[in-house]
Amino acid sequence: MKTCHSEYGAIQSLWIKPAENAFINQETLHAQWNELNYLGEPIYQETLTEYKEFQSHFTQGSIELHSFPTDGSVMMDSIYCRDAAIATDFGMIICNMGKGGRINEPQAQAKAYRAVGTAILGAITAPGTLEGGDVAWLDEKTLAVGHTYRTNPEGIKQLEALLTPKGVEVITVALPHYKGPSDVFHLMSILSPVDKDLAVIYSPLMPIKFRNLLIDRGFRFVEVPEEEFDSMGCNVLALSPRECLMVAGNPITEARLKSAGCKVITYQGQEISVKGGGGPTCLTRPMLRQI
Repeated sequence: MKTCHSEYGAIQSLWIKPAENAFINQETLHAQWNELNYLGEPIYQETLTEYKEFQSHFTQGSIELHSFPTDGSVMMDSIYCRDAAIATDFGMIICNMGKGGRINEPQAQAKAYRAVGTAILGAITAPGTLEGGDVAWLDEKTLAVGHTYRTNPEGIKQLEALLTPKGVEVITVALPHYKGPSDVFHLMSILSPVDKDLAVIYSPLMPIKFRNLLIDRGFRFVEVPEEEFDSMGCNVLALSPRECLMVAGNPITEARLKSAGCKVITYQGQEISVKGGGGPTCLTRPMLRQI
């Protein structure tokens, strides 16, 4: 079965935004990184090297790969292309970003989707905000969405209005303040499903109610230690069930994944991931998966 409603099935098609299309040049990075709250200014030539390695994991098989083009209306954060839209079996849901510097990304993506004939189900509009990093499929009929500083109750209400009539249950997960409005803190900062019954999680920031809901649904956990949270140990992309792609430098989480029967692939992501707070789930917009 092929569906967009999965975080763990074998990827059949996805979109990416290569570093050269998002970062443009060193001058662009120098002008934007501080405003967008990066940990440091990425080094452009090194981002190209890192991204080439990252992209290679999607070009060695039969994955249908699409690339978002350069667009002068968006900023360097557009490399984290998951956030601007949600893929469903009924068409794309175009988001409305909660981070001001990213406000133009959804329409830029919508233009790219329309250019290849991808259906649009609907769009989140102001005052609603919704970002794709706050959304994760638990199964084909259940979508979890984080209430965060990037995704507000009105955005969630609009999401429900689009999906509930289609038979999809939307579960709201109220997340904590943590580091505040300027930080990159999404639902998928603390949750990465890697199989139908296995998820990488960071329990200290996970609501008890939601953690228990996952247990009740049959999930077992790979727990990320505190020392690997900031280095994105919890940001793990499933290429297929229990085949995981993650940022290098998280050895404890990597070992725990392997102990749970997972194959783990790592990439060097200091420039394209760590500095901007966006791991492999953020850098990709998976579409169809085989489950």
